[in-house]
Amino acid sequence: MRRIAFISEHASPLAIIGGTDSGGQNVYVAQLAIELTKNEYEIDIYTRWEDPSAFEIVHWLPGIRVIHIEAGPKEVIPKERIWLFMDDFFENMYFFIASHRVQYELIHANFWMSGKVAMMIKARNNTPYVITFHALGHIRKIHQQDMDKSPAERCKVEKEVGDNADRIIAECPQDKCDLIDYYGIDPKKIFIAPCGFSADEFYPIDAIKAKRTLGFREEERIILQLGRIVPRKGVDTVIHAISFLSNLTDVRLVIVGGEKDSPVFDDGSELARLHALAHELGVSGRVTFVGRKNRDQLKYYYSAADVFVTTPWYEPFGITPLEAMACGTPVIGSNVGGIKFSVVHGKTGFLVEPKEPKQLATRIEQLISDPELRLKMSEQALKHVNSLFTWERVAGKINKTYAAVFKDFDLPISHVPLVKSYFKEAISTFMLAAEGMSNDILEAANVIAHAISKGNKVLICGNGGSAAESQHFAAELVGRFEIPYRSGLPAMALTADSAILTAWSNDFGFEDVFARQVQAFGKKGDVLICLSTSGRSPNLLKAIKTAKKMGLVCVNLLGKHGGKAANEGALNLIVPSESSQRIQEVHLFIIHSLCKLIEKRLFEAKTIVHKKESFVAL
Repeated sequence: MRRIAFISEHASPLAIIGGTDSGGQNVYVAQLAIELTKNEYEIDIYTRWEDPSAFEIVHWLPGIRVIHIEAGPKEVIPKERIWLFMDDFFENMYFFIASHRVQYELIHANFWMSGKVAMMIKARNNTPYVITFHALGHIRKIHQQDMDKSPAERCKVEKEVGDNADRIIAECPQDKCDLIDYYGIDPKKIFIAPCGFSADEFYPIDAIKAKRTLGFREEERIILQLGRIVPRKGVDTVIHAISFLSNLTDVRLVIVGGEKDSPVFDDGSELARLHALAHELGVSGRVTFVGRKNRDQLKYYYSAADVFVTTPWYEPFGITPLEAMACGTPVIGSNVGGIKFSVVHGKTGFLVEPKEPKQLATRIEQLISDPELRLKMSEQALKHVNSLFTWERVAGKINKTYAAVFKDFDLPISHVPLVKSYFKEAISTFMLAAEGMSNDILEAANVIAHAISKGNKVLICGNGGSAAESQHFAAELVGRFEIPYRSGLPAMALTADSAILTAWSNDFGFEDVFARQVQAFGKKGDVLICLSTSGRSPNLLKAIKTAKKMGLVCVNLLGKHGGKAANEGALNLIVPSESSQRIQEVHLFIIHSLCKLIEKRLFEAKTIVHKKESFVAL
């Protein structure tokens, strides 16, 4: 296991999202840490201690601690003021590390102030660091001008932090260009890794069900704006756009976000300004402010919406468009920063210029008035985000960035204890699997053997490493496992025919490559075996649903609690692990166990002799 530290001075993974300084960075830090722990990392997240009732160390999730560092008063303060206390943050963080004798192989700083701390730690003990800036002072100053309250030295510090960083993670191509053009950063040290979304948190829900859950009328057309309520997010542009849509009936703009669960409009906040603007424009009856919401509620808002709108003046990346598309909702977003990278104009939604409410209103009207276009964009949005923007994919890119730093530093590792720890971890996983999965493995073997004995066949599929295991499984059944001179068993890996896979995915989409083969080769009574470490792959889920409709028996080899596939399979063999590597190792052992048990049931009672390359059962 590699131990690393995250620094995120103002954005704690424990915070409720939607306040002035709680948004995408909080989500980024939390989700990235969760995903990286599945790749053999232990992570400590250092954040400013702003809640006096919080413990110094919070054991948040397996492999992740949140460590609160004293820096200024233990209360919420605007992030611009936190800079005054960052020297204290550094000293107290360094004291914690030294006093607890913690050694980190790398620090991942988030935001420029955290970058300053990481740079100071590197200067003291040579710990390498990478940084995700999340927003850049130069770009903020261009767009906000006198409204920008950042410390005067911000851009100078960002330049210094960038120059001393071992790698910089840009969230989109525009972010990389800005780092080069405004800060003179060496392009070779900049890696691009976008933000992501969690498929466990965000997925389509029936729109009528979502509207009923939230108390909206079924016939209402919902325009959703969700996120931090600050001027640069351009929420006023959306309210102005509503005033140009008087010809559309039953349209409601729903605004989610703010400092409180129940919105308050008399406190001089940005939310209060927006509320007054809606009254001033005569659209208050069509604009609903619902306040801050917990993340487990957000998928209902995204799914209830006919269109999601986000029109900031600038946006380093923007996670909310990904979450909306993951729920099947088309996005209209500003043609800036990360949004023009994540939203495909004319395919998953539309891009408009910021501060242009008439242009925005035209695009809203186009989508609201055309159900077929909305449906098409919904389908394309789902495919787009699931293929490019899952946190698993993002963590893979960042893991490669870390690997480049580790290689540069040639970190000393005692290899023998490390290898032994791998064995111990694998043994522990196998023992848990033996305890909890033996009965299911026996049942699966009986199901497969019974189907074969009745003249049926076995179809097997999976992605990536699971694709290789699918082909291995089929080869052992068709050939032999331990009984040398038995007859071949009818098994087929749906991952083996490259012509079918490439032709069908090119013409119709990768989501259908297995379902199409099930449809072509499967028949009632056959067995479909799906291998997946997560149980979330769309092509496997579609294959399972197709198989069930045709009367095939679905047996799934899964991990990580089974995912959505566990709700569909007739029999689910779920490895008790969150590690993809350990899950695949146990899957291979299960495959061998199934082959042994199937041979035992079908052939062990018979005596098989070999005569001139013929197999004769006596």
